[in-house]
Parts: sequence; structure tokens; C-alpha cells
Amino acid sequence: MSVNRVILVGRLGRDPETRYTGAGQPVCNFSIATDETYKDRSGQRQKRTEWHKIVLWGKQAEIAQQYLKKGAQIYLEGRIQQREWTDKEGQKRTSFEIVANNFRMLGSRADSMGAARGAAAGGAELDAEPPAAAGEEHAGPEVTDEDIPF
Repeated sequence: MSVNRVILVGRLGRDPETRYTGAGQPVCNFSIATDETYKDRSGQRQKRTEWHKIVLWGKQAEIAQQYLKKGAQIYLEGRIQQREWTDKEGQKRTSFEIVANNFRMLGSRADSMGAARGAAAGGAELDAEPPAAAGEEHAGPEVTDEDIPF
């Protein structure tokens, strides 16, 4: 038996960016930051921030694009996925991302609205209540190099 499950609570480092595959499937990408505070050997408090690449598919991607903004705090569940590709110089590259299948906005509506106002051009506001929890949909199909729009 094996388990590939990730649970993260963090803040968006940038607004979500949604693109569509050739088949019209929405895919949303953004990053979130998680913080850890610890004491070093000399007893000084240190803070470490980890950045995580997040991918959402389908209806989840559309919801994220509509409601999430830079600075918003979210809870998400998903799995780690490794991608390999060859860059323009012919070097083999590897990256890891979290393919999320469920997320929830945290904080109050005022917090969410503040993040939306601060990040949106012209101070646009959200025009609907955020969902209490995005559905329990599973992540989209396995991704091939042809499906990746970036």
C-alpha cells in the first residue's frame, strides 16, 4: 500500500492563472507559501518559507480563478506530482507540483475581500459569496507534455 497525499495551509503568492488544454479543459496554476518558525543553535528565532506550485483542474480551476487572489489564505488537499521536460538548451529538468483536488478559503469574508481589492486592478470586488468548500471532485486526467499549456 502507498499514499500520496498532501495537506497545505498557506497564502497565495500570486493571482491564479487559468489556461485551457486543446480539449477545452481548464487548468489553473498559482503558488502558495507556507512558513515554519524554529530556533537555531544559538537560540535565535528563524523563519523559513517554502513555496509550492499548485495545479487545479476543471471546475476547481474555474472557482479558484474567480475567488482566489494574491495574499488569500487557503487550505488545500492533493497529491505530489513530478514533471520532467527538456529545456531550450537541451537540459533535462524536473519540477514538483501539488495537484490539488480540494481547497477551501480561510479567514473571514472581509479578509478575502481585502485580498481581492488589493490585488485586483481598479479595486474590483467579488460578485458572489465564496463557496464554503469546493466540491470533492478528483484531480483531472494525467497530464502529458501536449496537454500542458505553458
